[in-house]
Amino acid sequence: MAWKTLDDLDLAGKVVLTRVDINVPVENGRVTDPTRIEKIVPTVKDILAKGGKPVLLAHFGRPKGQVLADLSLAPLVPALSHALGVNVHFAEDCIGTVAKKAVAALPDGEVLLLENTRFHAGEEKNDAELAASMGALGSVYVNDAFSAAHRAHSSTEGLAQVLPSAAGRLMAAELKALEAALGEPVRPLAAVVGGAKVSTKLDLLSNLIEKVDHLIIGGGMANTFLVAQGIEVGSSLAERDMADTAREILEKAKSTGCAIHLPVDVVVAREFKANAENETVSADACPADAMILDAGPKTVEEIARVFTASRTLIWNGPLGAFEITPFDMATNAAAAKAAELTEAGSLTSVAGGGDTVAALNKSGAAQRFTYISTAGGAFLEWMEGKTLPGVAALQS
Repeated sequence: MAWKTLDDLDLAGKVVLTRVDINVPVENGRVTDPTRIEKIVPTVKDILAKGGKPVLLAHFGRPKGQVLADLSLAPLVPALSHALGVNVHFAEDCIGTVAKKAVAALPDGEVLLLENTRFHAGEEKNDAELAASMGALGSVYVNDAFSAAHRAHSSTEGLAQVLPSAAGRLMAAELKALEAALGEPVRPLAAVVGGAKVSTKLDLLSNLIEKVDHLIIGGGMANTFLVAQGIEVGSSLAERDMADTAREILEKAKSTGCAIHLPVDVVVAREFKANAENETVSADACPADAMILDAGPKTVEEIARVFTASRTLIWNGPLGAFEITPFDMATNAAAAKAAELTEAGSLTSVAGGGDTVAALNKSGAAQRFTYISTAGGAFLEWMEGKTLPGVAALQS
């Protein structure tokens, strides 16, 4: 992939419209988790260092084209100022006279945050007129919101058609990591796909079996594949109506040379609760009154062997009910192995998706992966092989 970065643009004295994702949790008017704000700091600081004037565009929640006070970006100003170490000003609209006056008044070395782009109904319709109105505020467009890149909106795709554009530092890092993981990976390439349902990840599985050497399937999804092979899974979560589809995936994998790895042993319990009485049994020996809540130690050993033999790993979804102990064992152990190999320099590890990030953070291994993507939907669509409009626009 070829796209411009901040290093390719002369920003001195220019207003730089910068699309960011600062859709952070707010309680009682205060930001409770500034992680996404912290992620945009390198881009904004580099724009300032190059003499540019950063004007931030962002969405917040789902106002559906209505101006809703509780979805204003105004409460984020203190957290932004703290993270950036400079004054952050706020404009009560992202287009029109209010925005133009705020841009004109912005002092050098300071930052302007414009109001929620989704207060305009045209934003989610990728309205060209809205994009042009935003574009009139600046002379350069920088997209640093990979997590919104799967949406063709005025502020993510439309603006790139209006102004000279480039990827911000976070966007460029994300694209570089993803390209290394699935675009031109060092092989063997392994993928972990977990989660509850096969039906929600059909596109993902279909794409991966054509691209990876090893596909490890875990979580409730694995139960469906066991059922497809005629194995009884007791009262476990399983989509029995997806058995034919699972069998098709298994057959297709044989033709593409992708080795699919399913649990060989499982941890079962009669109750879905923390520290429920449990036992480890062979994957084909789940008692009729029990449910599979995690992969067993022999499965983890097999996963570790696959990781050790691989050079690149992509991970989306937990291997078991990671939210409750002790059914987080397989996810934690596999994550620790991936982190160990990454630190040793033998594995490039890229992971993403909401539950995945939560599970790897809980395991304590996230910081030791090569790259962790916080972009849920965009990361999943990229793994599915889909074109992301916000990225494609930067390439054109």
